[in-house]
Amino acid sequence: MKIAAGVGENRSIVEASHKVDFDVVLGESEEEFLKMFLNGEADAFVRGSLKASGIMSELKEKYENIFRASFLDLGVHKFFLAPVGIDEGDSLSQKIMIIKLGAEFLQKIGMNPKIAVISGGRAQDVGRSRKIDNSIAQGELLTEITRDKYPVKHYFILIEDAIADGANFILAPDGISGNLIFRSLVFLGPGISHGAVTLGIDEILVDTSRSQSVEGYVRALNFTKYLLDLKVKQNNE
Repeated sequence: MKIAAGVGENRSIVEASHKVDFDVVLGESEEEFLKMFLNGEADAFVRGSLKASGIMSELKEKYENIFRASFLDLGVHKFFLAPVGIDEGDSLSQKIMIIKLGAEFLQKIGMNPKIAVISGGRAQDVGRSRKIDNSIAQGELLTEITRDKYPVKHYFILIEDAIADGANFILAPDGISGNLIFRSLVFLGPGISHGAVTLGIDEILVDTSRSQSVEGYVRALNFTKYLLDLKVKQNNE
């Protein structure tokens, strides 16, 4: 089995590739990495420190629905956070698709989905601004639409309550909010990142921040190997 990883300006991914107990093939540019991915030259892929813009825009031309969900560990609780791409999750239809794909992914890896919808205020904050009202209203509508198919609850802005309740998939109000939550937890707080799964494709593609440390890239590589081993096992059953 072969895992490919991309190398950009942050060379920590190279050092990380030498710290895992399996072979990692390195792509030194977005073009080389995309060629390897589109030609199926590896069994699983890690973006590493390559820029997201070129890679994701190319993939979004090929796939109709593609979103990223970060796997985060707070020590006492592990969960997936989506969307984390700053251009993802802007519309109601995209959020519905993220919930669907997220629930299917969790079930595939043996987890019972417990999905938390987050919006821009508490229930009693309606009326404070049009932006807050729209966010809360969309959170309520999204929960109403999806609750018959998936275990979904609207926590409004109280993300801490969602974590306390054991939610394993947090849906941020949009990709910018999700990216800010990710950065606050991982780069400023106690959160540990294992990379972000790419939902909406059959291939295994784990997304990583260009600012990640050696240890962070090691975790992402090991998470990718776990997903690959699980996929092989399920295909053989």
